[in-house]
Amino acid sequence: MKVVFMGTPDFAVETLKAIYEAGHEVILVVSQPDKPKGRSGKLQPTPVKEFAVEHDIPVYQPVKIRAEESVEYLKQYQADVFVVAAFGQILPKVILDMPRLGCVNVHGSLLPKYRGAAPIQWAVINGEKISGNTTMLMGPGLDDGDMLLKSEIELAADETGGSLFDKLAIDGGQLAVKTIEALERGEITPIPQDEAQATHVGMIKKEMGNIDWNKSAIEIERLIRGLNPWPSAFTYLNGKQVKLWKAVVVDKTGEPGTVISVDKNGFTVACGNQALEVCELQLEGKKRMAAGDFLRGYALETGATFSLSKE
Repeated sequence: MKVVFMGTPDFAVETLKAIYEAGHEVILVVSQPDKPKGRSGKLQPTPVKEFAVEHDIPVYQPVKIRAEESVEYLKQYQADVFVVAAFGQILPKVILDMPRLGCVNVHGSLLPKYRGAAPIQWAVINGEKISGNTTMLMGPGLDDGDMLLKSEIELAADETGGSLFDKLAIDGGQLAVKTIEALERGEITPIPQDEAQATHVGMIKKEMGNIDWNKSAIEIERLIRGLNPWPSAFTYLNGKQVKLWKAVVVDKTGEPGTVISVDKNGFTVACGNQALEVCELQLEGKKRMAAGDFLRGYALETGATFSLSKE
């Protein structure tokens, strides 16, 4: 099949790669414009663009996909299907109607649950046991199109936002190939989403990682895993930020935010309900390290308090 692929970040690369390696003809890749990175401000190509350039696939990077010049540009490509994965812009109806088989989107959740920008992190934060991918025929709204195929992935007890991202990225590529090939054979009947079951999740922001120790240990532990590796969960100790990378819920109690025990391997902080044994952390200006290594260089004592701010 002739495919126009639309995507931008690492998650989308796996879908593009799977389609390419399955032998389909990717006639165009559409990605977000390059953005400046670092102090130099040098433009950094998107991960999807990098893959396309490496494999001699033409790339188009419109500022606005719904602009008239963008629509006219895409009209020249007689694709059988458009495949979209984490592109970053909503497509207008005129583009949705272009390809013979429609526009297929790969979304990292089991729709209609977790529509929106960050379904993977929220699945971990909310303590879901099962996540997965859904392919759908794109509609004019946000993740509201008719569903095509689904695949499920069971979350591990220590699942992080990063590890689930990697699993779903690879799975999403496989599901995309299976979907477009089944569409070509006429073997899929699109299923409308049940709007009554729809849930929406917003973008992940850095300030979300600021730990409120009045919450339960279970909630905080999920937050730590869900925001690993970005933007990370954090707290403050003696005016310095401390990122928490790994912790275990333990059945202990105390004043929320207070260190209630310290030994050579780690320390335990009381929460609103139960407590967290901190296993891995990163003090401001230092490298990520095991709690035992941290304690060898920092005199943390029972009664020390972690807080929401530097003050």
